Amino acid sequence: MEFQNLFSPIRINGMVLRNRIVMTAMHLGYTPQGDVTDRLIEFYRLRAKGGVGLIIAGGCRFDAFGGMPGMIGINEDKCIAGLKRLTEAVKENGAGIAAQLYHAGRYTHSSAIKGDAPISASAVRSKLTGETPRALDIKEIPGVQGLFAQAAIRAKESGFDAVEILGSAGYLISQFLSPITNLRRDEYGGSFENRMRFGIEVVERVRKAVGPDYPVFMRIAGNDFMEGGNTNQEAKVFASALEKAGVDLFNVTGGWHETRIPQLTMCVPHKAYVYLAKGIKSAVTVPVLASNRINDPATAEEILKNGEADLVTMARALIADPQLPKKTRENKTRLIYHCVACNQGCFDNIFKSEPATCLVNPWAGREWELQSQSAPAPKKVLVIGGGPGGMKAACIAAGRGHKVTLIEKNDRLGGQLLLNRNIPGREELVTAVSDLSNNLEALNVEIILGKEADIQLVKDICPDAAVIATGAVPMLPAIPGINGSNVVHAWDILAGKATAGKRVVIVGGNAVGLETALYLARKGTLSPEVLHFLMINRAETVETLFALLDRGDRDVTVVEMTMKLGQDIGASTRWTVLAELERLGVTLLKGYKAAEITLEGLKTEKNGEMQLQKADTVVIAAGSRPENSLFSRVESLIPEVYIIGDAKAPRHALDAIREGFEVGLKI
Repeated sequence: MEFQNLFSPIRINGMVLRNRIVMTAMHLGYTPQGDVTDRLIEFYRLRAKGGVGLIIAGGCRFDAFGGMPGMIGINEDKCIAGLKRLTEAVKENGAGIAAQLYHAGRYTHSSAIKGDAPISASAVRSKLTGETPRALDIKEIPGVQGLFAQAAIRAKESGFDAVEILGSAGYLISQFLSPITNLRRDEYGGSFENRMRFGIEVVERVRKAVGPDYPVFMRIAGNDFMEGGNTNQEAKVFASALEKAGVDLFNVTGGWHETRIPQLTMCVPHKAYVYLAKGIKSAVTVPVLASNRINDPATAEEILKNGEADLVTMARALIADPQLPKKTRENKTRLIYHCVACNQGCFDNIFKSEPATCLVNPWAGREWELQSQSAPAPKKVLVIGGGPGGMKAACIAAGRGHKVTLIEKNDRLGGQLLLNRNIPGREELVTAVSDLSNNLEALNVEIILGKEADIQLVKDICPDAAVIATGAVPMLPAIPGINGSNVVHAWDILAGKATAGKRVVIVGGNAVGLETALYLARKGTLSPEVLHFLMINRAETVETLFALLDRGDRDVTVVEMTMKLGQDIGASTRWTVLAELERLGVTLLKGYKAAEITLEGLKTEKNGEMQLQKADTVVIAAGSRPENSLFSRVESLIPEVYIIGDAKAPRHALDAIREGFEVGLKI
């Protein structure tokens, strides 16, 4: 496939970019004190070296009331020296770089501003923070707008090629624009024209500060996805007015942090929100950047070819693979490690106040401290287990010059990740397996499938080093009746090795239990193709279609002994899983202990009261235990033996791949 649109240059005011790929701003947690660090510089330097057209760094905090202390600081002149180091490193490698000017308004936590109340258009409580902001006095507004302009001047002096004003996601400018959060009765509230005023004046102040030739961007929400909020129609009017005020490019996203419509999780279809950028493009003459769930160059090329946008965002995609542009130009798209939108290493880590990393790329954020150097002496390496951890270890070791053999007892690589192919909204995780497989092939790793490793095989191969990545097996809790004919394992359901009856009770409200519930509850609902056919032919009423979407052909109940469901699911995804289960009518029982399994179903106990949950099938999702019996038997036979992933302790794929990466560097 040719990518002539994706790799065509584009001029934005006084700046020329080498291609249309943009790495938009993400909070990474690499600047704990706000100062530019070697970690941040090396992270972005490698993305520039990998061929991205433009990097937007940020958010950049410029007001004590507008962000977190750990964000990139652009609030004082003393920040300029560090910012220059960053811009020089990026521009030396051929990419442009912009600074995103970030002001959270009511989304700022009071704890981040020493207990003071955050500021906003009006004193409307934030569902995100649980706090009520202070409404800006009209006399304070010019001062806040002036801080945007001062930050823009610092960005220009620091060598940034452009600035981006953050006006989306429910942040300060959004708060002035929306009737939900703007209840003012002065010239900044009331009519839509008045509510636009704050954002327009910010752009005018910034434009005056940086001059006519310096590029000024605006990140806006193409739709707030908030009941009673702004839609794409209002966004188009706002964008048109902003263009007149001096905006040179619109970066279009969707939704606030409070919206209940997923924006970035795996369940969101690819390029789902490109239509929002297309709407803005119809209202302006300057370039438009499409955002959200664009992780593949072919998808990006299609968007540009169709004229839906002028540039495309690949933020998480470039965390996953900094060389994505370079591989695309060199016709090596099969070797790209795609972002699978799991959010485990990026957003979930940030929510835990930890630095961002990546499930498919454990090197992300560690480039400054870890280097993949050729092995001093090539070794014969045996990897036992073809799950994601073992595959990653084999890739890294082979990439460093070792001769690697990988043995997997099943007839396909991928381990537990393959179970996701049947889970609604989780199918994309299997892409990580395909990407690892393609890279194993390119690295000439010998792969032996359908053969279980034993001591004799290890002796026959006689490796210099071995990696035990044999994974885990399901646990069977000590419940009377657990061996009954109506009992199956969740893994067997997801793998297609077992079926379930009409009434299903799942024991265990962990990730596997809830995802199995999704899989079973979705069976019998309308497929996307049938829904599309019925809708375009007006064959059924909207109410009938919703009913057919919301109920499948099974009654599903999940029984969890603790009071929290999905404790092992990341914060960015857990709420979407629970919302989907609720929509599908799955019964969720918390604080119930599984007491006994009978042919009638599952007997549960809560607060001393016994209940029978009637079921044709009882599904067990009670966790797993390591399968590592081979480790102790080969440890004395081989000079170097490592154990990784679930074979070490059952956790997430992120942990397995990270450990595989680290062992691959160590051998």
